[in-house]
Amino acid sequence: MGDIAAGLLTGLSLIVAIGAQNAFVLRQGLRRSHVGLVVAVCAVSDVVLIVAGVAGIGVVVDRAPWAIEVIRWLGVAFLTVYGTGSLLQARRPQVLAVGEGVVESRGGVVARAVALTWLNPHVYLDTVLLLGSIAGTHGDPGRWWFALGACVASIGWFAGLGYGARLAAPRLASPRAWQVLDVGIGVVMLAIAARLALPS
Repeated sequence: MGDIAAGLLTGLSLIVAIGAQNAFVLRQGLRRSHVGLVVAVCAVSDVVLIVAGVAGIGVVVDRAPWAIEVIRWLGVAFLTVYGTGSLLQARRPQVLAVGEGVVESRGGVVARAVALTWLNPHVYLDTVLLLGSIAGTHGDPGRWWFALGACVASIGWFAGLGYGARLAAPRLASPRAWQVLDVGIGVVMLAIAARLALPS
């Protein structure tokens, strides 16, 4: 149980932060648009990456820094486009009535969720390298119990964020509220893009 708890707490400490992926899950939850699909894509992606890290893929990634560089610049480009789009959208805010679904393409939503997950270098650093390295200190079979705890943390967080967002929907029943949300998301995306573009 100690290994599971360690994985759970470590996983939560890394995932519970304002970022592009969390902002997107929150927005979809508020819009009640393909929430289950978005939560599934983000959670399954995290599980795959955590398991890969614990299995030792982190060593491979660590020895191929060029791969992280490619992902970094793809992430910068994607986040810049997405953030700019969010800021432009804030210029024409719309009201979303509570309980009213938003018509969005399933493929488009999945593509954005995949891009925000797999084009984010921090995802690899956190799940593959960091969690993989920490799990390795727990030995066998402790590292796999650690991985289980980290996976549960990820699944629980995304499910809570996506489905719990509707509790905030009544506060976002005005164009002004959505305008503020869009600006906030746009600023977060562009700030992350800038941070990725700048040398560490």
